[in-house]
Amino acid sequence: MKRFIALVGVAAMLFHITPANACTNVLVTKNASVDGSTMISYAADSHDLYGELYFWPAATYEPGTMLKVYEWDTGKYLGEIPQASQTYTVIGNMNEHQLTIAETTFGGRSELRDNNGLIDYGSLIYITLQRAKTAREAIQVMTELVAEHGYYSSGESFSIADKDEVWVMEMIGKGENNKGAVWVAVRIPDGYVSAHANQARITTFPLKDKENCLYSEDVISFAREKGYFDGKNKDFSFADAYAPLDFGAVRFCDARVWSAFNIMNPADMGKYEEYALGNSTERMPLYIKPDRKISHRDVMNIMRDHYEGTALDMTKDAGAGPYAKPYRFRPLTWEVEGEKYFNERAIATQQTGFSFVAQMRNWLPDHIGGILWFGVDDAASTVYMPMYAGMTAVPNCLAKGTGDLLNFTWDASFWVFTFVSNQAYGRYSHMIEDIKKVQTELEDNLTSFTAAIDQSAKALYDQNPELARQFLTDFSINQAELVTERWRKLGEFLLVKYNDGNLHEEENGVFKRNEHGNPAHAKFPGYSQDYYKTIVKDAGDHLKLRELPAEN
Repeated sequence: MKRFIALVGVAAMLFHITPANACTNVLVTKNASVDGSTMISYAADSHDLYGELYFWPAATYEPGTMLKVYEWDTGKYLGEIPQASQTYTVIGNMNEHQLTIAETTFGGRSELRDNNGLIDYGSLIYITLQRAKTAREAIQVMTELVAEHGYYSSGESFSIADKDEVWVMEMIGKGENNKGAVWVAVRIPDGYVSAHANQARITTFPLKDKENCLYSEDVISFAREKGYFDGKNKDFSFADAYAPLDFGAVRFCDARVWSAFNIMNPADMGKYEEYALGNSTERMPLYIKPDRKISHRDVMNIMRDHYEGTALDMTKDAGAGPYAKPYRFRPLTWEVEGEKYFNERAIATQQTGFSFVAQMRNWLPDHIGGILWFGVDDAASTVYMPMYAGMTAVPNCLAKGTGDLLNFTWDASFWVFTFVSNQAYGRYSHMIEDIKKVQTELEDNLTSFTAAIDQSAKALYDQNPELARQFLTDFSINQAELVTERWRKLGEFLLVKYNDGNLHEEENGVFKRNEHGNPAHAKFPGYSQDYYKTIVKDAGDHLKLRELPAEN
């Protein structure tokens, strides 16, 4: 029969608590982008993840060399696998050939996790980036690695893109004592965009189109064997078989996909609003055609989305507080007087360790064509800094070992950006305007700089590729350090401007003084009328000004 999974109640939602790395990816193909680049975005959203830029230099290894594998999330040692004879340089989630891989965890059926596997999803990404040059080669490497060594993690959606093609691959293990994984990979058609956010998105797929769809030979037969599917092959849905929908899967996860799609094509996505709200089971398509060409700045802004202007807008209810804060601190679900409730889960969130927008451009040499626009902490209040694929080192302010989650340092970009964002959470509607002003100024400049750097680096590359790589490295390092220092100054400025709930007026960053040279009197901005109404509703009789009672 054809499987139909109805949305269930809030009780079932509690069994779909999103994993620690509850992430969001947006994918853009060449002919859907403004300049012909392919793009992937990623937010690594974990309360326990420190934002830093990973770096592996290219290397050669002797036959018989073994690679120790540690689980990315926890650092747990999983085992050893043979090392490749040649590895490529990797900057974050992009390698020197402009191959980029990102992910979101969908979990899926818990009985399919194999705790004896040697390759977790994070190691799978970073090992593959050191071994593959193209998206198709990456799919081959990834699937061969888990087939040979076992897959340790739960269900995962991967974004895999090179300078020409963009793919989504979904994978889940086969349970204890059953090494390997079942998987399917679909190429996003040129001119289209896609997204995924912690829920499996590939439903039915073409079984005879090997140019645009690849899958494990047992992806359907294994589902039959386990009792997940018993229909005709052409009706097989990977997502329905291996990650059935529940309310949490829609409202916490697919709603983020809807919001990203809605930004890129609101006219076509309005009909899926009820699905995003958890009121319908009519799934969205895996990919859509945007109503305009998408730029890397557009993707950055999608990563900053809190459902503003939609039915899920997080600034509108009482949870937003007096300053329209589009954040809800965890836990994600909660209970009052026996009733279960939840918070919205937007794309931008406070627990992000790092995020990026990867831009791959086929008209430039790989070392120049690939730019990993990299930011740390909350995407809504970060600055995306350009890290070129040809870099030979990373900025100290972003490097592994410059601080950690339990050790603050002004030398680390993560802590500087956290310093600013955590101030903003208390006075959001006021501070976000100051943050956006500097954020836009810096990203405008960086976008302009990279256009000039591309040309200079290309001219230099034609003469001396290694010198061009050093030029790109110096540029990216310098810009990261300058941005971090500017952000620290912004944090100091915000602390002074909004000290103690007051407002110290300023003009172009200079605080006003009176005629005697002393600080001008602070202003008292108070709360919005809507919030005062909330206070009156809750405690108006207690707080209402009134005359003292007459004396007897």
